[in-house]
Amino acid sequence: MAEKSTKSFILRVDAETMNAIEAWAADEFRSTNGQLQWIITEALRKAKRLPKKKQQNNGTEQV
Repeated sequence: MAEKSTKSFILRVDAETMNAIEAWAADEFRSTNGQLQWIITEALRKAKRLPKKKQQNNGTEQV
């Protein structure tokens, strides 16, 4: 199984927005970081900007 790599970065968010994100995360039983990841992934999915997943060959070769 391929490992997922992650990149860390600093994100500056105003206090009011952060409070809203933290409350939303608590409502969804997620961490704040997990909620931000979900928000970003959903935005990318809706904009059709997510990279396409590679299909695995499962050891068989198609000709």
